[in-house]
Amino acid sequence: MRVLIADKFEKSGLCGLEAVGCTVLFRPDVKEDSLLEAIRLEQPDVLIVRSTNVTEPMLDAGPIKLIVRAGAGYNTIDVAAASRRGIYVSNCPGQNSVAVAELAFGLILALDRRIADNVAQLREGRWNKGEFSKAKGILGSTLGLIGLGKIGQEMVPRAIAFGMRVVGWSRSLTPEAAAAVGIERAESPEEAAAQSDIVSVHLALSQGTRGLISTSFFDAMLPGAMFINTSRGEVVDEAALLSAMKAKSIRAGLDVYQDEPSGASGDFINEIADMPGLYGTHHIGASTDQAQEAIAAETVRIVRVFKETGTVPNVVNIATSTPATHKLIVRHRDRPGVLADVFDILKAADINVQETQNIVFDGALAAVAQIDIDSPLPDSVLLEVRAGNSDIIDVTMIAKAASDS
Repeated sequence: MRVLIADKFEKSGLCGLEAVGCTVLFRPDVKEDSLLEAIRLEQPDVLIVRSTNVTEPMLDAGPIKLIVRAGAGYNTIDVAAASRRGIYVSNCPGQNSVAVAELAFGLILALDRRIADNVAQLREGRWNKGEFSKAKGILGSTLGLIGLGKIGQEMVPRAIAFGMRVVGWSRSLTPEAAAAVGIERAESPEEAAAQSDIVSVHLALSQGTRGLISTSFFDAMLPGAMFINTSRGEVVDEAALLSAMKAKSIRAGLDVYQDEPSGASGDFINEIADMPGLYGTHHIGASTDQAQEAIAAETVRIVRVFKETGTVPNVVNIATSTPATHKLIVRHRDRPGVLADVFDILKAADINVQETQNIVFDGALAAVAQIDIDSPLPDSVLLEVRAGNSDIIDVTMIAKAASDS
């Protein structure tokens, strides 16, 4: 199996891929057109990326079967185009959670104590203890968490250790789940914002979260509060944040932005970078040695399982529902050609198969095939399936429940 790595990657991961029998093609500097050409040249089965964009033309340039995002978010990959071509997309969720939570807390503490401004003035040869001794401290303050995935959950024990009250919101957070981790549940992002001295955003980017943190959210925030975003720049309406920083003295700690350079370095011209109340980092939330080693190990596991079994851990683009309306259940002797005959009959009847599972009984003499189909079989076709092969024992059809399809 040929694996093309189009980003920086830990040496332990390179060795791990080679150890499971992969041909590793390490091209950490290829981007855009050069990546397209590398795919054409190397013809990889697996493509591994971190921040590199994966576009539709790239998917047609070689026999890619699997794309692994060596990290959590996969918004830089054209997942819809991959799905149309039957290409798996997988990621490494949770492996960088601690690293991102640590950075979020670093930004909170840095903003509260104005650490960067302290350092800057010292380097300028200025001593300004009178100015910088004015800090509130975070003991007893309220932290609002927007998103309670793995990173948001890592924020909770750290906040409690600092003596903070925690209020959380996510679409899936129940009162019972909130109580179990020792936090209070907000009914909406705005409700969390209205209660919080510090807000930290930990949302995956999706159509439902793009621009979710907007004017109404910042209107609800307390004047002088802190706003932290280490998730994705696109979940925040940056113009609304700028307005809030000017009108309500909101202080922001950002690791992510709407228009980031695509490479590891480049020009970054953005009004928000010039705001006195901004402490910004360079999308480095996951960039610790610990996190990258964990991500490399998980990437190797994904490729190894795919190579050995054909299944893909952490796959993100498998349909959670299909157009299947009925299930055809074929009990048969486990012999060659039985299911081929069934599928030929379904094809002739213009019935599309959505999913198939063949369960073999002990001794491998008999099996049951469960075939999800997109419309019911007429009685005549059902009879044809029953009579279509002498090794078919029984055939039944049931309607699928709406929750199953």
